[in-house]
Amino acid sequence: MATTGESQSATARSTKRDDQSQEGEIFDLLSNQRRRYAIHYCKREDEPVTLGDLAEHVAAWELDKEVEAITSAERKRVYTSLQQTHLPTLERAGMIEFDDRTIELTDEAAELDVYLDIVPGDSVPWAVYYLGLTAVGSVVMAGLWLEVVPTETVPELGWATAIFGLFAVSAVVHVVQNRRMRLGEMDRPP
Repeated sequence: MATTGESQSATARSTKRDDQSQEGEIFDLLSNQRRRYAIHYCKREDEPVTLGDLAEHVAAWELDKEVEAITSAERKRVYTSLQQTHLPTLERAGMIEFDDRTIELTDEAAELDVYLDIVPGDSVPWAVYYLGLTAVGSVVMAGLWLEVVPTETVPELGWATAIFGLFAVSAVVHVVQNRRMRLGEMDRPP
């Protein structure tokens, strides 16, 4: 007979596997650019969209053209792919409601932002930035403790306030950039 501790441990392992399975499904959904573009367009519009409009915008983004420059063949290729493959996949995952012509995001689609930490190619990932900022702060604080950092012109509290200020400003910039880089927040998908 299983003890209570063994039962709780088995439940925890099962829950962890379920969470990992769900994360795997979400990463699989987001691994396809066309599905990310579809989610981006639906989030940006913030209301139900037609399959035709979605196909036009996705085709334009994929081909790096204006919507007006998309040919009917380019639009049809994306339309067919969305209708037959990508939208049913998103619907099975519970991210959209799709009725052959109209697409609407579900509440669960809002949770996708957690999985999309988009870092522009020309910037440093925030984790590395904060690690560097912590290293600089540690050097300054160690210098204060060892009395090698001058405190005549800037008192110890001034140095501590400066370090705190750097972290505060960095955090504000980080939040603003993350909000700007989310799917659905800009004209073109990131």
